[in-house]
Amino acid sequence: MNTSDLLTYCMSKPDAEQSVHSDWKATQIKSGGVLFAMVHEVNGRPALSLKTTPALAELLREAHSDVVPSEHLNKTHWSTLLLDGSLKDSQIYYLVDASYQQAGATRAAGV
Repeated sequence: MNTSDLLTYCMSKPDAEQSVHSDWKATQIKSGGVLFAMVHEVNGRPALSLKTTPALAELLREAHSDVVPSEHLNKTHWSTLLLDGSLKDSQIYYLVDASYQQAGATRAAGV
């Protein structure tokens, strides 16, 4: 998985907007003003931070050494996936979709 393909996929989501968080050296992707993905580097490795349910975050971290708590975001809900690791592209795309849906639920709830 490369970051260019990943950004293209994220930006294909309805209402997706891209911005740069200069302090974190990260590209943030939001929908309706709600963050659902953040592309950045972790120790020189390409990475993607996504929102999940706490239960899914725990399962992912237990099953994959390339999934860790996010450094800059709520560690209960946000996980960082190392893109040059063992995760399959299909898993990453599925998790992007799930994060996007979570952002939609947050928008709908007005949180």
